[in-house]
Amino acid sequence: MERLPPFSGLTAFYAAARHGTLTAAAAELNVSQPAVSRRIASLEEDLGCTLFDRSHKPVRMTQYGRDLLKALHGGFGQIEAAVSQIRQKAEQRVVTISAPSGFVGFWLIPHLGELEDSFPELTIRIISREYGETQRPGDILIRFGLPDDGVQGEQRLLGDDVYPVASPLYLERRKMSSGQYDINQMTLLTMEAASTHWHDWPGWFENAGQAVPRKARTLDFNSYAMVVNAGLAGQGVCLCWDGVLDSFLETGALQRLRGPAVISARGYFAAARDGLAAGEDVQKILGWIVEKGRKNTAQ
Repeated sequence: MERLPPFSGLTAFYAAARHGTLTAAAAELNVSQPAVSRRIASLEEDLGCTLFDRSHKPVRMTQYGRDLLKALHGGFGQIEAAVSQIRQKAEQRVVTISAPSGFVGFWLIPHLGELEDSFPELTIRIISREYGETQRPGDILIRFGLPDDGVQGEQRLLGDDVYPVASPLYLERRKMSSGQYDINQMTLLTMEAASTHWHDWPGWFENAGQAVPRKARTLDFNSYAMVVNAGLAGQGVCLCWDGVLDSFLETGALQRLRGPAVISARGYFAAARDGLAAGEDVQKILGWIVEKGRKNTAQ
């Protein structure tokens, strides 16, 4: 790796080049004008070339100086942008939540007003991701899957009951009701690769002690959000985790079908990205989400 010259010399040159005078550069750096001149001279000696042509008044940059200024524009520009973002975040006190799109759309957004009212001094930023995408950065990470003892401080959200739900429009069209229906005559809404990630219909029937309907039609999607939207549109029956679709069940847009609820080890889990070392703001938001999720499923 090429040895870099002293940072003090680079900053002195950068200030002088931008302002055009050593006096203005000295004022920006809060040092004397001779100090700026000495730093630039030391930089020129280190580089083995002159950066300013001092035969003219005012001095002019040489080609070497112009080349160095161009490079410093990019480097210092990136540093200035990063510092600005860091200062802005520090002033705004931003907490970022990263979660699967289904959880964001069906649980987090309906509770977002309450969350913001509880923490008016904080800015909440939400990052959603689809199934199969890599984990995206966030202060609070919410995932769907099996418990993971290797994640420090991870806590389960919502309940562990899994049961089928359907739109009343779909039930009416099939001349059925939430209490009287024939699962063999229904379309089962499924999610791609559910057998390894989700709780699929075959697994649900097995745990419910029922045989998988041989004649049941299936529609397959690659995200839970699409599965639920298809259910709301009256396209079939989907599986619901206790607490996830409460807003639709409360309004009647979806109805829980009478029958068994299966207990699943899979579910939504939340943890602070930095574990127990997370800041106070992050711990507050995480605690609120966990408490709210448990209250919803306890009702």
